[in-house]
Amino acid sequence: MAENPRAIRLAERTQQIVASLLESRIKDPRLGFITITDVKMTGDCQHASVFYTVFGSDEDRAGTEAALKSAKGLIRSEVGKQLGMRLTPTIEFHLDSVPQEAQHITDALAEARRRDEELARLREGATPAGDADPYRKPADPTRAED
Repeated sequence: MAENPRAIRLAERTQQIVASLLESRIKDPRLGFITITDVKMTGDCQHASVFYTVFGSDEDRAGTEAALKSAKGLIRSEVGKQLGMRLTPTIEFHLDSVPQEAQHITDALAEARRRDEELARLREGATPAGDADPYRKPADPTRAED
């Protein structure tokens, strides 16, 4: 969002604050095994987008999303206190899709590798359909025409 060094520094600090809050103060049973992966802050430091991943099923992700939504006010007030800013940034939580995308790419690469191995097995005993050397040769090799 911003290349502002202050915004980058505040985003890193916000990530640490949110992660420690989720570990120590937020005791919602719906909160799953969550990791705060990144925080992006606007250049004016008025809005923070917190990206997170959840280990588990879709139900765990939905429960964690609901828990974060209900704890947003507490998290925002604590971030404001610890950052010591005049205006506390608004916080918006986003499920980080990078792990799912990475898994999709890994699966695609594994499928490609499997198909390559299958093709190599099929090629092992195969012979060409036509002549072994399909290229034309001059009739008299000593008298080749240019």
